[in-house]
Amino acid sequence: MKETTRAAYEEAVLRVQMHMHRTLDDPFDPNGIALVAGFSRFHLSRLFSAMTGESLLEYRRRLLLERAAHSLLYRRHSVTELAFRAGYDTPEAFTRAFSKLYGVPPGEYRRKLRAAMKHRLETIRARSKLCTLSLSLHEGGRKNMEVKIERHDSLKVAFIRHVGPYGDCLEAWNRLCGAPGVASRLGPGTLALSLCYDDPDVTEPDKIRMDVCVTIDDSFVPGGGIDVQTIPGGEFAVVVYRGAYEGLHDAYRAMYGEWLPKSGREFGGAYSMEIYRTDPGTTPPEENITEIRIPLL
Repeated sequence: MKETTRAAYEEAVLRVQMHMHRTLDDPFDPNGIALVAGFSRFHLSRLFSAMTGESLLEYRRRLLLERAAHSLLYRRHSVTELAFRAGYDTPEAFTRAFSKLYGVPPGEYRRKLRAAMKHRLETIRARSKLCTLSLSLHEGGRKNMEVKIERHDSLKVAFIRHVGPYGDCLEAWNRLCGAPGVASRLGPGTLALSLCYDDPDVTEPDKIRMDVCVTIDDSFVPGGGIDVQTIPGGEFAVVVYRGAYEGLHDAYRAMYGEWLPKSGREFGGAYSMEIYRTDPGTTPPEENITEIRIPLL
């Protein structure tokens, strides 16, 4: 396959994935999805399966089940509520599909994962590993991570989609920042950020999705494997994390597991945003500063 042809196919598949992500609660419409791709329904079906290892319907079902798994861990929705939200006619059908993907029924999954998360957070507190992180809960003298609610404007970004473990994203960053059309625009006012769509506690490592991004203006022309999107503005729960990137997921666990239940707020959107305030190439890992933003309803 020619490189130009493969790049065109990859861009079409990415458009489809982003469209399905945005319309996850809408009825499944393969004809409409084919229009987004610019291919016939038959061609898209074969192309999508070949390039992702999943059919369109399998991909959608997995995203819905992963969203349900995240809700089981961090929210108070009943299994029945989650079943209907995931598009299943009965809780029994949902339980069968969930058990097939995760090996245990939803109720057991919730019990086991919440117990594991609680143990992990208690271990972190005991070892004082959260550095400057805290949850605005000045309890027991432990170090505190301040969560602020802030309003931010929309951001227009150039991006490359990385699929795989979050820690393996360096190649995507090199491709993005090394592209001439991007490199010539990088400056003091440019934000380097990521959109993280999946929870590593829920999603298999090889299926985790992440968009590595830099902010741009309206004159940027996408191409060469680099796409453009606008990240909506609104209210966000914001935390400034100082430390190695390996500790970021524990900060998310603390935000979702501790701050959220006590905040009275609901997370909106289906991603978290990480804005990198220091250059990891010149900053010691323990001094990296990452601003975490999570959309709120």
